[in-house]
Amino acid sequence: MTTVTIQRKWHTTAEVAEMLGFGLSKTKALVLSGEIRSVKIGRNRRILPAWVDEYVERCAADAERWAA
Repeated sequence: MTTVTIQRKWHTTAEVAEMLGFGLSKTKALVLSGEIRSVKIGRNRRILPAWVDEYVERCAADAERWAA
């Protein structure tokens, strides 16, 4: 029998906060400001993994620009 692992398609704001090592308040502020893209589904915000990656890449690019 083959075991299949299902990966989540969406992350909650709390999950993203933990992934980034940020507090929940900071992560919510980033989401509400649009720095981290999200969609609202009902009363909840959901974030695609690719959107988290976009945010991290943007931060890294900004850091490189300031270091130069």
